[in-house]
Amino acid sequence: MPSISIPSFFKIPFKNNSNPKFLLLFLSPMASSAKVTVEYAKSGRSLCKKCDNKIPVKSVRLGLVTKHAQGFDQTKWHHIDCFPFNSDFVSSAEDITGFSSLQSNDKEALEKLINKELSASQKVSDADTDGIDRKQKETSAQVKKEESEHEQSKQKRLKLSATDEGAELEIAFSTSDVKTTYKDAKLPPKWRAFQTIIYLEKDDVLHASHKIAAFDFDGCLAKTSVKRVGADAWSLMHPSIPEKLQSLYNDGYKLVIFTNESNIERWKNSRQAAVDSKIGRLEQFIKLAGVPFQVFIACGLSNSKPEDPFRKPKIGMWNIMKKQFNFGISIEMDKCFYVGDAAGRQGDHSDADIRFAQAIGLKFYVPEDFFGK
Repeated sequence: MPSISIPSFFKIPFKNNSNPKFLLLFLSPMASSAKVTVEYAKSGRSLCKKCDNKIPVKSVRLGLVTKHAQGFDQTKWHHIDCFPFNSDFVSSAEDITGFSSLQSNDKEALEKLINKELSASQKVSDADTDGIDRKQKETSAQVKKEESEHEQSKQKRLKLSATDEGAELEIAFSTSDVKTTYKDAKLPPKWRAFQTIIYLEKDDVLHASHKIAAFDFDGCLAKTSVKRVGADAWSLMHPSIPEKLQSLYNDGYKLVIFTNESNIERWKNSRQAAVDSKIGRLEQFIKLAGVPFQVFIACGLSNSKPEDPFRKPKIGMWNIMKKQFNFGISIEMDKCFYVGDAAGRQGDHSDADIRFAQAIGLKFYVPEDFFGK
């Protein structure tokens, strides 16, 4: 890839009444390729990348959009007050993708915030060359420091997350804890419940393996909708899926599905319908794919206290598969991978899948790259 020389700073007009002034903008490598977007949070599941707290549904959130190493756009969502304006430049609110779709009061609030951030930035004149060089170095160092601190915080959070989620979780697993019902809902044959997960018992043709090909279900293998309920309310996400899965199985991979389904817990008065719908879809998919799967369904709620250890991005489902359901075969991590659609991209409902893979140490793919568009 040819190198591109980018000036370390440049000036843009900044109007203050009738007197034009200039705002000095310092660019980091991130700034040269990033863009900013704004929208109302589609759910209450996204986490602010600065404070790690949840962003309430329908509240304004700002996203820093960068290119992931695998080529897709990755959006890091922030509360409006947490957004790192110094990591990318914004000359006006109108430059932000999605600004025109905001309500008038939210537009006004965002404009005020941006004007405050811009006015707080260092303004210099053309003649102040020494000041420019000094401020350039200071700002560049500050940007690098903040980016380094953020990356260290992220890695620490992932490390702590892996520990908290049970990287070495000792699960007191015994047949006396396994049930044929999930609370008041009866499970179909071969399906069992343990704590807050439902799993499919080993099929005779399912082989244990040191190679694991793991997948999310909704939005990855099957196209589903929260507005439709029933075992038949799904379709194949990509036409190539059956052939790809059969090839993996023939190559010695064990195929595993890790899927969240909080409706099973949430729908107290219709829990049986939620169980029948989810398991019915999974069974129909497995039949269509023509290969055996090991399946784990996390039924816990996302906002439970304490947090459910099995719900992605927590890695309890992986841990119990590795410790209890791979039948003594050690797993070679460099030969395993995980495919999921919740990758934190613009439009994704969350980043739970990519965080799940990162916490375990798995190679990660989005379904359109793995199965083809």
